[in-house]
Amino acid sequence: MAIILDGKATARDWRAETAHRVAQLATAQIIPGLAVVLVGHDPASEIYVRMKARQAEKVGIRSIVRRLPETVTQSELLQVIAELNHDAAIDGILVQLPLPVQIDEATVLLAVDPAKDVDGFHPYNLGQLWSGRSDLVPATAAGIMKLLQQYQINVAGKNAVVLGRSLIVGRPIAGLLLAADATVTIVHSHSQNVAALTQAADIVVAALGQPNYVTADFVKPGAVVIDVGTNRVNGKLIGDVDYQAVAPIASYITPVPGGVGPMTVAALLSQTTDLAEKRAQRG
Repeated sequence: MAIILDGKATARDWRAETAHRVAQLATAQIIPGLAVVLVGHDPASEIYVRMKARQAEKVGIRSIVRRLPETVTQSELLQVIAELNHDAAIDGILVQLPLPVQIDEATVLLAVDPAKDVDGFHPYNLGQLWSGRSDLVPATAAGIMKLLQQYQINVAGKNAVVLGRSLIVGRPIAGLLLAADATVTIVHSHSQNVAALTQAADIVVAALGQPNYVTADFVKPGAVVIDVGTNRVNGKLIGDVDYQAVAPIASYITPVPGGVGPMTVAALLSQTTDLAEKRAQRG
């Protein structure tokens, strides 16, 4: 039976490390500042933003939420981002996705100062990631790598298959695994013989958004299985991996909930603190 990669416990320890770093910054009269821009009233976004703010406050990070109406114009949203870019007390800026149809997402993400892009979605930071010089990276991908590190899972030389190619998870985690010397294959909607690819993988990262997509037939004995999926089915949260079928085969596996999810927020807080430390160094 697979060892469970406990994201809740690992994230708790990571937040404690972050809180210690924040306390050290306080001696220099610096409080890390995280700004979240929330447009509209998407229920899932509301829950996620509240959770981010609550966890930030617990570790001593000042969290502000700029709430904008669903009807906001692109120019109005860009003005808010410009204000946050120039606010010296704000270290990290995060624009909560999705955005309303009248807003061009790419333009908005491009408007965030790359040095404050705590979510790592700016093209500059994504380019740095793929150049092997990652600094600010998407939080879910950073959280996955921290979880692997915590359990001393060495990815160097391993075959890794990433299911999904989104800019939020799939591509960033593929870039980080490659930088850690794994051999990486990205599977997407046009890929052929998916099961054959995953059966040859030492590490499988499932980030498709399709409940129970990865079954026992997809996984070779002893593989490490990372489930990034969060799907609501009949009111229950389940992942992209058929946990009951895959857990007896894998060597390590993340549960849903309690696996990757908590690590995402912990990574966001850690990267916000990284940026505040850089501010302290600049004086």
